[in-house]
Amino acid sequence: MSFEVIWQGPARRVFEELKADAQASLEKRGGTGKGAKAEGLFKQVEKCIDLLAANPRHPGLQTHEFLSFTNPYDENGKVFEAYAQNRTPGAYRVFWCYGPKAKQITIIAITPHP
Repeated sequence: MSFEVIWQGPARRVFEELKADAQASLEKRGGTGKGAKAEGLFKQVEKCIDLLAANPRHPGLQTHEFLSFTNPYDENGKVFEAYAQNRTPGAYRVFWCYGPKAKQITIIAITPHP
């Protein structure tokens, strides 16, 4: 089952910033040698979102309910946290919920773990 990804403003902005940083890093090193931290981070966040769209219950995402965010469509609805990184200081997380329509998920935030 695949889902359409809907973006909330802040999440889209962070995703685009991560993407721009990765592209700048790639251009700076000329595409040769080992990739920089910015490139790896973007690749991990992008993969997390791709996995969410394909299967929000994918075991690698370690998806679980997160209580500190409010669902933007239903105040009683659940918000979930998925791991873009693990075992990394400041590991990035993707916060999302189902909706607004069937077969859609909304990315609410992309943030480093405190």
